[in-house]
Amino acid sequence: MEDNLRDERGSWLWPVLLATAVFFASGRGTVAAPDWIGIDKVAHFAVFGLLGILIARTQPPGRWWLGWLIASLYGAADEWRQSFTPGRFVEVADWVADTLGAITAVIIYARWTAWRQLLETKLGRNATTPVAKSPDPALDRG
Repeated sequence: MEDNLRDERGSWLWPVLLATAVFFASGRGTVAAPDWIGIDKVAHFAVFGLLGILIARTQPPGRWWLGWLIASLYGAADEWRQSFTPGRFVEVADWVADTLGAITAVIIYARWTAWRQLLETKLGRNATTPVAKSPDPALDRG
């Protein structure tokens, strides 16, 4: 029982660390990035896609949608917080990229069994943990 409780607490480590990194990065007046048009939207899409998956992994299969919802809400809150940071601006398009990235990543995670198995592969001694199945097996793509 204690090991299960430790696993549940530990599962939130990665989403919290990523959200913390986003918090500190968006609190800076400038962000180091290439000067390509739209590259920031790609970064928002990718980072919040990863955040959505990391949050979804903390939930049972029927509630993976919470991954994209929480990531989207965090993206909105982060954009609002940027309004108080000198040199930064609120962009609805950034929040849209956050949300679309989270939705896309969580849907792929939920429906593509091979991808989920790859992401859930444990490294090290205890490499035999079963992978969570999607709530509707007909949706699984292998």
